[in-house]
Amino acid sequence: MKSELDTLSIVVIGASGDLAKRKIFPALFALYCQGFLPEKLTITGFARSEMGHAEFRERITEHLTCRYTPGEASCAEKMEKFLSMCHYVSGQYGSTDAFLDLFTHLQQFEDHSRVNRLFYLAIPPSVFLDVARALGNAGFVYCGETSPWSRVVIEKPFGHDRSSSDELVRELGLVFSEHQIFRIDHYLGKEVIQNLMVLRFANRIFEPLWSREHVQSVQISWAEPIGIEGRGGYFDQYGIVRDVVQNHLLQMVSLVAMEPPSHHTSASIRKEKVRLLEHITPVGIEDIVLGQYTAAPAGQPAQVGYVDDDSVPNDSLTCTYAATLLHINNERWAGVPFLLRAGKALDRKTTEIRILFREIDNCVFCEEEGCPHTNELVIRVQPDEAIIFRITSKVPGLGLEMESRDLDMQYNTAFSELIPDAYEDLLLDVIQGEKSLFIGSKELAAAWDIFTPVLDTIDANHIRPLPYPFGSSGPAEAMDLAVRANTVWRQ
Repeated sequence: MKSELDTLSIVVIGASGDLAKRKIFPALFALYCQGFLPEKLTITGFARSEMGHAEFRERITEHLTCRYTPGEASCAEKMEKFLSMCHYVSGQYGSTDAFLDLFTHLQQFEDHSRVNRLFYLAIPPSVFLDVARALGNAGFVYCGETSPWSRVVIEKPFGHDRSSSDELVRELGLVFSEHQIFRIDHYLGKEVIQNLMVLRFANRIFEPLWSREHVQSVQISWAEPIGIEGRGGYFDQYGIVRDVVQNHLLQMVSLVAMEPPSHHTSASIRKEKVRLLEHITPVGIEDIVLGQYTAAPAGQPAQVGYVDDDSVPNDSLTCTYAATLLHINNERWAGVPFLLRAGKALDRKTTEIRILFREIDNCVFCEEEGCPHTNELVIRVQPDEAIIFRITSKVPGLGLEMESRDLDMQYNTAFSELIPDAYEDLLLDVIQGEKSLFIGSKELAAAWDIFTPVLDTIDANHIRPLPYPFGSSGPAEAMDLAVRANTVWRQ
């Protein structure tokens, strides 16, 4: 890895949690196996749980994979060397003394005048500021923009609404400057999402069609076939709008709908994303349908409803499903409905973007029974990453029979390269200081402005979400949004 310095100290705060064990450490090991991390590397886990270095390494090992190191001997050697660089320190998250202990521990491995430091806050948002202040008080944070550097990664949700987000930005800014803060949304690290700009701006066929003249609607769907399964302690504080729609889906909207950036740089890309978000009308209560799953119906595998989960209050009004109609008021998209939906305990697992094109004017193949199906471009993020272009084609034969067919590029067959996990890509960007896939403070504010008014209305009026059975497609009332937009949900 080319770097100004050859020493890197990574501190994962919240190292005993699932996110760290299942995503962060496996991603770091993958980068290490590919040679993207320097030889002088220290990785330290910090959390409240008491454990020794050996137990910590054992926990990490459970989730490391050898996909970048074929051969059992080679993998074992790499894993042994990687684990030897991993250490553990326990302490309270808001305690300056605990972080001073961490500082003392790291002195065994660091030259403090010449070391880059990366802090990953894999912790609940409620303790972000406590940890940031403790890091600052313990002397971990460099002030300058040049090497050696300090960088901090924080996970969503970034606040609960616009005012709490602004407070988090302001208070975090007292310790870390904006250029040091990397707000991570792991969906932006997914390979298909990163391909969106290439698809649009490197292929002449698409950009001329990417406007209200040719696009009838844009639909973005996120669905999980599982419920919260005991994780209500976190989810019940936020709900599906704050947990998925306001960040993951809105990020997809911004990449689909933004204007071409002047350059392929993080500053240019962020500028266009912010401009797009600022042109989206704040969501009104008439533009959103909320749902909460109930128990699976008779005859289906037994599944409890949301409020029947032991981790959820019996009177919870938290929504597990939301369908939203967005309006973008600019020259390119005025009048084109953007339909978003996200839900848990649904009948499938998918994340996809569908761009539905308009019918052809005066099509010569229109008959009494109707016209050919309109074209669709489907960007499937998961599962089975793919880009699919649905066209109308003549069926081979002596007559003229037409039907829709898919030009289907499946990633697993089109590419021989391994598809990196999103966290691999994003962590490498943090180390290299590349911010185009991370959320800036202006972008964050613009995103909250779209949803804060309707969230305030929902909370103030204690609006009860509509029930839908576990394993269904969600509340039937969500179809009304599509009808209002003169379209239908596709799947």
